[in-house]
Amino acid sequence: MKLKNCTRRDFLRSAGLAAVTVVGACSPSLGGLTKYKSNPKPNFIIFLTDDQGYNDVGCFGSPGIKTPNFDGMAGEGIMLTSYYVGSPVCGPSRAALMTGCYPIRIAEPGNRKNLHTIPHTKEVTLPEVLKEVGYATGLIGKWHLAGGLRKDGVYPSELMPNRQGFDYFYGTPLHNGTTPTVTANAFQVQIMRNDQVLVDRLDQEGMDNLTGDYTKEAVQFITEHRNEPFFLYLAHNMPHVPLGASEAFRGKSQGGLYGDVIEELDWSMGQVLDTLKRLGLDEDTFVVFASDNGPWIEAYLKGYYGSADPLRGSKMKSWEGGPRVPCIMRWPSHIPAGQICDEVTTTMDILPTFATLAGIPLPKDRAIDGKDVFPLICGRTERSPHEHYFFYCYTHLHGVRDGRWKLVLPRPATPHWMSWWARMIDEVRKVQLFDLKNDISETTNVAARHPEIVQRLMGLIESARQELGDCDRIGEGARFFDSEPKRPDIEKYNAWLAKYRT
Repeated sequence: MKLKNCTRRDFLRSAGLAAVTVVGACSPSLGGLTKYKSNPKPNFIIFLTDDQGYNDVGCFGSPGIKTPNFDGMAGEGIMLTSYYVGSPVCGPSRAALMTGCYPIRIAEPGNRKNLHTIPHTKEVTLPEVLKEVGYATGLIGKWHLAGGLRKDGVYPSELMPNRQGFDYFYGTPLHNGTTPTVTANAFQVQIMRNDQVLVDRLDQEGMDNLTGDYTKEAVQFITEHRNEPFFLYLAHNMPHVPLGASEAFRGKSQGGLYGDVIEELDWSMGQVLDTLKRLGLDEDTFVVFASDNGPWIEAYLKGYYGSADPLRGSKMKSWEGGPRVPCIMRWPSHIPAGQICDEVTTTMDILPTFATLAGIPLPKDRAIDGKDVFPLICGRTERSPHEHYFFYCYTHLHGVRDGRWKLVLPRPATPHWMSWWARMIDEVRKVQLFDLKNDISETTNVAARHPEIVQRLMGLIESARQELGDCDRIGEGARFFDSEPKRPDIEKYNAWLAKYRT
């Protein structure tokens, strides 16, 4: 097993991985695009889970949840142990995946900034990019990029998957809900096929069967499009509450109901990989597994969420446990097997990486924050193309990572202008600096020992504020396509911050 820029040997051994040593870059021939049997372009599959913690996979250290298919995928590909999403909550994270950009940069209808990002129709999405060169595109699972349900009971059609690049959609337009299991008097999600509502309020039985239903749909999509290049976005609703597991998995895991749910997701991945092998598409298909953010850890959900160990924090927080998630990539004969890479990579990298592999130039009329990381994951380089990663919660800039160092900015607790998100924001009274190489759990503030590093990282913070923006300012590179005032609520934020600071 090969290790690139990863020093956490004790952590990896605890995950059941073999001893490893640092090696040089792999042969460039392993990253070539020369071994196709059927399609002239690679197929792409993104297998995304919802609220699955960093520790909720066997190869990432889970002590009680068995994930043989995820683990096998890691053994045949690469584990990315410093993989970040665009924001530590569902909607913004998915918007970053679809556009390759930090959510604060993405244009939204009416020039607003929503707590759950709604990409403007003039944004360029990943499926739109791939469709340009003949890809069949399908979304099976959760969308969550069209806002909430309108009073007339429908979502704006122009914001739904079929108008944002997907040929086929089967799944839910919004999140599961907010209760541990389905509750009749609480929110219940719809099930749709393209623009048709099949189930208006999904009950517990439907939730229990949802992972299996999505898996069946995924296998069918792959089979139907086996003779053409395809992009499948399999965005599972699980393990976001309300939880559901089928009879075949319920009560089987040492991790309780949550463990049952994860083990069924692992089975789903196994079905996808088996289908690729059965159809002779295994070496033609690049598969990515990741979570959309960290686990949803709140007292009222006890027993219904996972773990971010050894990371600090959870969903909706900018500590590592919020935006840093498990990620595995697999593409036989192109991604060398058994790698573990601790270089910074992000969900925003998927669009430019897939576009490059498909031979598609990126849009020239807009900035893309993601980078082509294929040279890193195939072994042609040992360094990430990212010099830094910025931690945003909604529009609030919380910090920056640069190599081993993470700077955390002072912030107020529960800022009310962040609405429901605010309850998860804790106070930071002074600038903090963490050495993530030796302190992955963010326990020891070393800012006083390294004032020169703090000063340098504060320079990066200022550059982010200028380019992307912050809660009290609009970035020069933020996109707006409509005639309304830009971020009309920003004066409210400025007034609140001024009062807080005095």
